[in-house]
Amino acid sequence: MERVEKLFDALWQDYTNRLCPSAAQVHDLLTEEEPLLNDHIALRTFNLPGVSLDVLAAPFIAIGYKPCGTYHFEQKKLYAEHFEHPNPAAPKVFISELLVGQCSAALQNTVRELVKQIPEGAMKDGAFLYGGRLWDLDYATYEQLAEESEYAGWVAAHGYGANHFTVSVNQLEQFTEVTEVNSLLRHNGFTINEAGGEVKGSPEVLLEQSSTMADRVDVRFTDGIRSIPGGFYEFAKRYLQENGELYPGFVAASADKIFESTNM
Repeated sequence: MERVEKLFDALWQDYTNRLCPSAAQVHDLLTEEEPLLNDHIALRTFNLPGVSLDVLAAPFIAIGYKPCGTYHFEQKKLYAEHFEHPNPAAPKVFISELLVGQCSAALQNTVRELVKQIPEGAMKDGAFLYGGRLWDLDYATYEQLAEESEYAGWVAAHGYGANHFTVSVNQLEQFTEVTEVNSLLRHNGFTINEAGGEVKGSPEVLLEQSSTMADRVDVRFTDGIRSIPGGFYEFAKRYLQENGELYPGFVAASADKIFESTNM
């Protein structure tokens, strides 16, 4: 687990410093006697050679993770997989990729030009997972991408890093329901993602999720610094399956709405 903890510590530092500074406050609000259990993180990329989902998964597979589920988001033109470690205490990993070939010719050309800028060998070391953007980008190009695909704009602007961490509600003592966590966060000034309802999922599908709306963070573009949506914090409650174990997977209909936490 030492290699797992080292990687997730680095991802957490990048996430709280660059993508979602408010996560540290949320973390403090919910921390009890035991350290918070991170249910999963999520990463985003493009399905292009050298930067595809498989490339992002490789560092996790190298430390024992295995693919455990596939998900399709046709409207958003996304494909995703989730990965689990043999140690159930290790966070799950949810990796998605934009199916660039299904997008407009303009978006395809722009994204391919961005990816061409990546220095040779930059994606070989797992450190790229929390290394941010590996290409230059101006604000107008970001806006053009985001107009067609919010997801494409996000990846283009931020590069690589966890767009969210997830508190396991199952582990909390003072709260048993996702709605209770949401109420605490609202009381402390956080905005909850209401897309598809404040709680996505249900006991019937064995998973309930909610999330804050993304922090606005300053990003350096080639033509100046702009404030745009960054990362967010998620909260998940898992239910027991018939075999007596907590459901380990994800629900595509719910994940579809969680993606909208980064909408402008």
